Amino acid sequence: MRVRGRAVLVLLVASVVTSACGSGQPTSSPGIPPPSVSAADPARGELARADVARATSTDVTNAELAELVAGNTDFAFDLFRVAAGDGNTLLSPYSVAAALAMTYGGARGATADEMRSVLQLGLNDERIHAARNELDLRITAEPTNPAGGAGEPLAIRVANSLWGQAGYPFLEEFLALLAENYDAGMHLVDYVAAAEQARQTINAWVEEQTEGRIVDLIPQGVITDLTRLVLVNAIWFKASWATPFDPDRTRERPFRLLDGDQVSVPLMHGNLRLHYVAGDGYQAVRLPYAGDASMLIVVPDTGQFEDVVDRLDASTLDAIRRAETEHLVELSMPTFEFRSQLRLKPALQGLGMVAAFTDPSQHGGADFTGMTDARELLIHEVIHQAFITVDEEGTEAAAATAVIVGRESASMPATLSIDRPFLFLIEHRATGELLFIGQVADPS
Repeated sequence: MRVRGRAVLVLLVASVVTSACGSGQPTSSPGIPPPSVSAADPARGELARADVARATSTDVTNAELAELVAGNTDFAFDLFRVAAGDGNTLLSPYSVAAALAMTYGGARGATADEMRSVLQLGLNDERIHAARNELDLRITAEPTNPAGGAGEPLAIRVANSLWGQAGYPFLEEFLALLAENYDAGMHLVDYVAAAEQARQTINAWVEEQTEGRIVDLIPQGVITDLTRLVLVNAIWFKASWATPFDPDRTRERPFRLLDGDQVSVPLMHGNLRLHYVAGDGYQAVRLPYAGDASMLIVVPDTGQFEDVVDRLDASTLDAIRRAETEHLVELSMPTFEFRSQLRLKPALQGLGMVAAFTDPSQHGGADFTGMTDARELLIHEVIHQAFITVDEEGTEAAAATAVIVGRESASMPATLSIDRPFLFLIEHRATGELLFIGQVADPS
């Protein structure tokens, strides 16, 4: 799609959960050249960066961070409801919110107002980006293993980058904002003369940041000679279960689909001490990783899937967290692996983010004059791709595992057979941030 006579801003998001086998990887954002350095890289072009270093410590309070996370959670469920179809779906609301927050830094007027509303940004503009920085710093902090045992610690990598047209007059204050709070430098490329080469260069960067799990993020035709800026956020996640499943207990069992048909899938089995709750129309169980994260699985009762999805919001999640109690759970759940690619423009427009996608020459059109003085930029597309694999060893597979040993609980034993469509949420425990949210309609 081409927007005649208008420069285009392309927003892309890459989010990944990969398999836990293989060597450990860095857990912090990869380095980029220091402030005021322009690095010549034959594969990536010149790197233009404001003379501002990333803030590695902030004055963000716990209350401010909690307010940001609460807004992110509301946005996560809003986006998931409108973006998810009937099949397997995975998205990282954390990653989408990060990329849109970077874009929000250059939005003004009604465009900024709509983005603020859709993203549920409760903090004032002076604090939003500092709070995002603090959230990233906490999530990518040196991992610990609070679960105990020998499991490989949780690993999370977050990376941001900008890809701008060489010679285009981007504002220094916009580059400084993103350098200080997102560690994002701007790679200079030539969309006008070499759009396809720029697309391949950006895709190669994404593939590198995501350990090869996200390939060809940007389809042909999305980037054109009218593109002026591409903003990218990538998140890579790797974790082992605190208590692994025994592969010898995995068996092929029937899984009931939403339409009533059945498929045969490998179901893992374990007697595990877990936090569990039986709610209104669903059961939920929390599986801890060997690190500061967990997977919350919500299994709607038969015939209740759509109703449970419709009711999911931040207050429902808080209610589940409060109601969780420790049980010895006889758990059966499928292994699964799938890839999800979404174009989020219709979903974001449906949530009320309209001006950002509208020709700036029209009344109420896009206003990104915080990026450049010329009012000519609009968002063309928001692309999101994600990958997940879950097996007996984790949301990956790690060579080492952690075992939790504790005293018996007085709670009654519980049984949960996940043999029907379910939802899952991967949460960062210390901050409460939702890193990933998905649904498994057919794990076969």
